[in-house]
Amino acid sequence: MIVTNEKRLVIVGASGMVGGYALRFALENPAVGSVLSIGRRKVGISHTKLTEVVHRDFADCSALADELSNKDAAVFCLGTYTGSVSDAELRMITVDYTVEFARVLRGSSHSAAFSFLSGNGADPTGRSRIPFARYKGEAESALLAAGFPHLYIFRPAYIYPVEPRKEPNFSYRLLRGIYPAFRVLFPNHVIRADDLARSMVDVVVGGTGQRGGPVFENREIRAMVKSLQPLESSHESRIQEQE
Repeated sequence: MIVTNEKRLVIVGASGMVGGYALRFALENPAVGSVLSIGRRKVGISHTKLTEVVHRDFADCSALADELSNKDAAVFCLGTYTGSVSDAELRMITVDYTVEFARVLRGSSHSAAFSFLSGNGADPTGRSRIPFARYKGEAESALLAAGFPHLYIFRPAYIYPVEPRKEPNFSYRLLRGIYPAFRVLFPNHVIRADDLARSMVDVVVGGTGQRGGPVFENREIRAMVKSLQPLESSHESRIQEQE
């Protein structure tokens, strides 16, 4: 009998910016044996490790129970931008979808680790006047109460897209324009999308976050990225190549 320690990984939201990079890193990672991508549409990638499941109604994930059985970890990147949907939809996508998926994953793979894309300023107390902060905080609290043996909550500040895209609103267009200066003046308030994604994957695959967490603020995410640098070219040189 062949025994393998390769991880069986689930990625939710791989059609999005961070989730897309997470999928790439997972497929490239030799420690990952299989990847199950679950999202509202297909990602359009063919790979021997990859299985795709299109699931359009995350308000009810019961149908995913069998697909989620015997998994080692999940990277959850499903979300939406403030202003792109109504407040009710924002809460449903941010809180309800997260909680429902986590419920089914826990029932199908009780020992699975969970890596969650939250956001800077997330407020578990629920007192923030900013809906995004309240809802991300509510989702965090629910995950912390869910009983995952290993939970990693990522709270990035401004996420630099790296690759050209159509920005969702004026604020994002402005931030992208001033990013070269912003990253120099306020380095702990920015993170590259690919670096964030790689950290989210690595923490559940390689355990790089075992000494910290469960909440990682932007500064701590950047520190995790630096610890991964021997595997590739320097962080700063990659930034310069993109500018």
